[in-house]
Amino acid sequence: MTGLGTLVNMLLVLLGSTIGILIKGGLKTKYQETIMNGLGLAVIFIGISGALQGLFIVEGSGLKTTNTMLMIISLALGGFLGEWIDIEARLDRVGETLKKTFKVKGEKGNGFVESFVNSSLLFCVGAMAIIGSLQDGLSGDPSMLIAKGVLDGVAAIFFASTLGIGVFFSIIPMAIYQGGITLLATFVEPFLSERLISNISFIGSILILGIGINMIFGKKIKVGNLLPAVLIPILYEIIMNLI
Repeated sequence: MTGLGTLVNMLLVLLGSTIGILIKGGLKTKYQETIMNGLGLAVIFIGISGALQGLFIVEGSGLKTTNTMLMIISLALGGFLGEWIDIEARLDRVGETLKKTFKVKGEKGNGFVESFVNSSLLFCVGAMAIIGSLQDGLSGDPSMLIAKGVLDGVAAIFFASTLGIGVFFSIIPMAIYQGGITLLATFVEPFLSERLISNISFIGSILILGIGINMIFGKKIKVGNLLPAVLIPILYEIIMNLI
């Protein structure tokens, strides 16, 4: 069944978020802060490991730097486009709309927008979201997205236990993003290459690193406004093929 992977992924995030929200009431603030810092470090490590895979290749007995210009151009041009569209503000407005629509008030409303935006970005920006959705759409194999769902579900427990109920609503952009890739997979397959998928995942990992930094130090980086950076490798691939 095409789309099963995203559906299972969403259900596992909902389950994890529910458990996290139930736990949240029993956690003191100091525990929430420590857990959040720990999660931030974990996200930073995930981002760095993915970024290093795209930045270095083994050549002989040493390492060689690669994709440096792609990284710079992607982040610079992507940041320009994202700032022009102001994706971050739009995501915040979506969060505020959801908060008002579902009448989330009081303590549950504290940090709602932050938790919605951060968890949405974390669950959607990454190699498994892209490759898993393509795999689901092209071959009907949901295994990678189910594995991602298990990881997301565990993360959702801790996210919801510290950030709150906003994590619950991250399934909305997940459904649009992953479901969209799955539905379009057949149409984009002729244009896909291993290098293109690798480059998109590499830039996505850098954005994940930014999310981790924000989790620990507060919103220092507008990761939402950097989202178009993951599309720049597509332009790069077109240019490379023409050359």
